[in-house]
Amino acid sequence: MLVDSHCHLNYLDDPDASLSAARAAGVGAFLCIGVGKDNIHEVLQSAERHEDVWASVGQHPQAADSAPDWIEGYLCHPRVVAVGETGLDYHHGKDERIRELQRQRFDYQLNLAGDVGLPVIVHSRDAQAHTRALLERHAGVTGVLHCFTESWELAAAALDLGFYIAISGIVTFNNGANVREVARRIPRDRLLVETDSPWLAPVPHRGQTNEPSFVVDTARYLAEFLEWPYEELARQTTQNFFRLFDRARTDPN
Repeated sequence: MLVDSHCHLNYLDDPDASLSAARAAGVGAFLCIGVGKDNIHEVLQSAERHEDVWASVGQHPQAADSAPDWIEGYLCHPRVVAVGETGLDYHHGKDERIRELQRQRFDYQLNLAGDVGLPVIVHSRDAQAHTRALLERHAGVTGVLHCFTESWELAAAALDLGFYIAISGIVTFNNGANVREVARRIPRDRLLVETDSPWLAPVPHRGQTNEPSFVVDTARYLAEFLEWPYEELARQTTQNFFRLFDRARTDPN
């Protein structure tokens, strides 16, 4: 079995068909990611309707103009296993006012994750110094740096804090050399794989809508690159997922 540790099912045209195709390809669990208040009900409905889908609740840094004080009310939902997606995105948020808001929102969600004892799903793009500083401020909170594209220095600092690193289809891209070199250095018991669907489809699907089933292509590429049997990578990353998101492992549903 393989797990897609980060997908946005509610942005797919036919989520049910996408899930069926992924299951047929050998994907046995999915984490549907919340990014804001406007569509959180769609995220939760996916998790409520499918026993192999779980949800996270959070506010993406690109929504920094809105206060994230609504999140806490959803964290007791039995299918919610994480806080996020939260973090910093200085690639799109170039204005210093927006960047400061992003830091405030990220800090708030890290606090919330610590208070409720849930892992946090972190987005960091062109913001590694401030990402690291905030993670270190909240030492004791763990989670995953998803769709990782930053430096090994940030990855190493996050690993020291107990975080996991998730590799997406970017690892298959011609310009993904940095991601490949980071992937080579991640301890195997801290590695996750993801699609970030519907974006960033891996080779050989570049230019298409990314589907949860395509996590198989990313995992097979990664296994070959790391000279690691695919079945072992699938087994280890699945174990890693349920170790980190332990509420999914113990969910009575």
